[in-house]
Amino acid sequence: MSIMDQFASQTGFPSLTDLETALFACTACPLRDKAIGPTSYNGDPRSPLMLVGEGPGGVEDEYGVPLVGPSGQLLDKALARVGISRDRVYTSNVVKCRPAGNRTPTVEEGEFCAARWLDAEIALVQPKIIIALGSVALKYLYHAKARITADRGKWFRTRHDIAAIATYHPAYLLRLTGEQERKAKWEVVHDFEAAINELKTLAPNWNLKTDPPPDLLTLYADRREARKQSAKTGG
Repeated sequence: MSIMDQFASQTGFPSLTDLETALFACTACPLRDKAIGPTSYNGDPRSPLMLVGEGPGGVEDEYGVPLVGPSGQLLDKALARVGISRDRVYTSNVVKCRPAGNRTPTVEEGEFCAARWLDAEIALVQPKIIIALGSVALKYLYHAKARITADRGKWFRTRHDIAAIATYHPAYLLRLTGEQERKAKWEVVHDFEAAINELKTLAPNWNLKTDPPPDLLTLYADRREARKQSAKTGG
């Protein structure tokens, strides 16, 4: 049995719909107490390319999906440079509930949450390539001593035995200025290009772009309203 088959046999979820239903009811850790609720995924589960971020911020907590706030909008711009739209990839996070104050999740929080949810997602989606966005994703998918400054742009095999490459999280880019910002943004673009070049071999027939791409905030507006009402009623 392959490593992926082992993960698949342990998920306990026959489909992403079943997983999402269970995820939205999760109260397994203290992060849930301060968040509106767990966030799920967005994009196409059939995609051979998966993006894995760190954890949701305030906008993501409102909408219930990853990377749709300022960081997500910067990510969209970087992906557009290399011919990718978010509806043609699958995007998720290591940690599903927003840490208070929008802080970066800890390694321990990542291990706890991802072992319950992200592993199951990966087993169900079975992507050909994963792009790890930021240190938390790199550490979970690769190993705890990995460093984004040292390992960015390098290929590795995830614990699920999937080809992966790490790059900077867009939230990090938003904190930079001047030459440092310009350099880091180009490094991210080059990392995305490396992923695409590899994908051309592994999934040559997959179209990575919809023109024009859908607006994710509009797409998930109903979910945002439902979460807003649920938060008001405490349901």
